[in-house]
Amino acid sequence: MSTSSHSAQRLLPPLQIGPLEVETPVVLAPMAGVTNAAFRRLCREHGGGLYVAEMVTSRALVERTPESMRIIHHDPDETPRSVQVYGVDPATIGAAVKMIAEEDRADHIDMNFGCPVPKVTRKGGGAVLPWKRDLFRDIVRAAVRAAEPHGIPVTVKMRKGVDEDHLTYLDAARTAEKEGAAAVALHARTAADYYSGTADWEAIARLKDAVRTVPVLGNGDIWAAEDALRMVEQTGCDGVVVGRGCMGRPWLFADLQAAFEGRAERVRPGLSIVADTIYRHGELMVDTFGGDENKAMREIRKHMAWYLKGYPVGGEARRALGLVETLAELRGILDSLDLDTPYPGEGAEGARGRQGSPRQPACPEGWLDTQDITPDLEERLREAELSVSGG
Repeated sequence: MSTSSHSAQRLLPPLQIGPLEVETPVVLAPMAGVTNAAFRRLCREHGGGLYVAEMVTSRALVERTPESMRIIHHDPDETPRSVQVYGVDPATIGAAVKMIAEEDRADHIDMNFGCPVPKVTRKGGGAVLPWKRDLFRDIVRAAVRAAEPHGIPVTVKMRKGVDEDHLTYLDAARTAEKEGAAAVALHARTAADYYSGTADWEAIARLKDAVRTVPVLGNGDIWAAEDALRMVEQTGCDGVVVGRGCMGRPWLFADLQAAFEGRAERVRPGLSIVADTIYRHGELMVDTFGGDENKAMREIRKHMAWYLKGYPVGGEARRALGLVETLAELRGILDSLDLDTPYPGEGAEGARGRQGSPRQPACPEGWLDTQDITPDLEERLREAELSVSGG
């Protein structure tokens, strides 16, 4: 990636989300199994921004399941505390947001209307929900009204729509703005796109033209700080949301902070720095899972390929890291690597994480026949609240 100098002038002002001012206009996208307290701390240690916890379902919160309470747990020094809530029933969403607000468990609540995974969309949730205009309005309204007395801003993250024939983002964003959402973020793909192809940044520009009173954030294909600069230049968005681009690269937030402050320096870690970061991540994972070293190591295994992308680490070491069970074992394997290996350049950069192929989203039967909610569908939605996080 280029490290050419940018002007020393700040590119964007701080991001204003209701009463919250985020100095660096960058948001960590919630990713299931990734953006737990451990990874959020790693990212915060590198740069500024708003770091959102993993998506959690409203029913699980209302039922106070142990996993849902773990997901919304924040470190004592984590501020602002940000959670993302998912659901398909306005009453349950309202109850979950009320619980979070009354118990002072977050400073910011994001609503998920962007998840494309089948176990969410087949219930009418995530990226396909805004197709039902009144349901979308009622959910946003319920969340905003529950959070408002406590001064907690509610934001909305969405995709372009179900597919190119069922686009919803412009109408949904205007509705969210009208109902009091403090910002809207667009992952510039449809649910059908899944994570494939190239994000449609022109859609972000169209959204920026349509929404005038709250910030518009762009998401999709930000793999490096230079991508964020290009997105802002091309779309006029007020900030960026980073997902897969930071997996195995928490230092991307240092690059993003430098870029938005008009500074040219970028983090280019040799293998010794990467190894130290992996071990630090492992230690934080153990803390996150209450000292359960085995569970922590199982959770960190998925990160290994992302951290080591482009580095000349042999298959045997990679396999060992993919089976690691203890912190001591992790330290031993990392110490056995050639830690003098320098940064490998472009091989360590670019796309990472899931991509997949375009697919027709799984929707409830008859979902796309009308944008209205029928009584039968309303009853099915009440039954469809998930009790586990997804996507």
